[in-house]
Amino acid sequence: MRVLLEHLTKKFPGRGRKAHTEVIAVNDFTFEIPDGKLVGLLGPSGCGKSTTLNLICGLEKPTAGRIFFGEDDVTTLPPENRGVGFVFQNYALYPHLTVLGNILFPLQNLKGAAKLSKEEMLKRAKEAAHLVQIDNLLERRPGEMSGGQQQRVAIARALVKMPRVLLLDEPLSNLDARLRLQTREEIRRIQQETKITTIFVTHDQEEAMSISDMIVVMKDGVVQQIGKPQEVYDSPVNLFVAKFLGTPPINVFEGRVSGGRLFVGGDDILAAPGVTDREVWVGIRPEGFVLQPDGPLRCALSRVEVMGRDTSVVSSHPAAAGASIRSIISAENRVDTDSNAVRFAVKPAKTFIFDRETEERIRFGGQ
Repeated sequence: MRVLLEHLTKKFPGRGRKAHTEVIAVNDFTFEIPDGKLVGLLGPSGCGKSTTLNLICGLEKPTAGRIFFGEDDVTTLPPENRGVGFVFQNYALYPHLTVLGNILFPLQNLKGAAKLSKEEMLKRAKEAAHLVQIDNLLERRPGEMSGGQQQRVAIARALVKMPRVLLLDEPLSNLDARLRLQTREEIRRIQQETKITTIFVTHDQEEAMSISDMIVVMKDGVVQQIGKPQEVYDSPVNLFVAKFLGTPPINVFEGRVSGGRLFVGGDDILAAPGVTDREVWVGIRPEGFVLQPDGPLRCALSRVEVMGRDTSVVSSHPAAAGASIRSIISAENRVDTDSNAVRFAVKPAKTFIFDRETEERIRFGGQ
């Protein structure tokens, strides 16, 4: 099911006696989600991603804009008539019901022409349980299950209605790191098997990039960038997107362009053809450093962390915006840990220039 958001805006009234200014949670959001794709809504807390999800499912009414499922305008349609499956952050399972009872519950509330026989409801519930691999847990209650198992029950309950659109609101935030990895892989498998258009909300960029066909990066209710995960990582439109995506995060420096050259402090690190002389922010991805004895970027060595196939070099530079710089190089390279200095060349494709005032990206050298 194709989902189209047209100029979607949501404003909330200000809170408190002195707060008269409206809060714009979602600001003029236009985006088409292709049929059968998994899209990640990504951004820091308070950026508007959960509000967007609530607008799509009908729990919130937009201040302006329209929402379409296929050719159907569902903007004013009640949530129960939209054909949406919703998986909440806290699972929202009924503690007194068994797993089977929780999965059956949405089907038992169908009315009119949509009402099913007991046999059909049971068949659908078991199919949903099999899809999320909890066939052997149907008689348990939520309190007798792990967080990951409860999450699967919540997904099965959302899928049993055969929704047109599946919405997941930070579904992995309550799980430990290992279970998060396993469960996100399961979500991707289920989505690919069912081909249901899925919108996945998270503040964890690694989560979003690993399973999404497309990601939408948001900040303060405004969409910053939309694209395939790797494309957004490789070509951020502004400093916010560049800093938000990546583990370890991008290294940011105060820099300047002078005479077609890019400088970080006093270090002439790269050619910047076509860029006028100006003060800039310079972003270098951790994998964008090349260890080189006579490299143009001169840093003070702090420590070296060996991580198996890679080595993380932690250093500092007077022009760095952060306290430390983290460079990821191949473990085949040997860093002289007795030295108090380390020098790098930088990869042009992993080095980005941003306007000092607007923080918009400035492209150079064929980027």
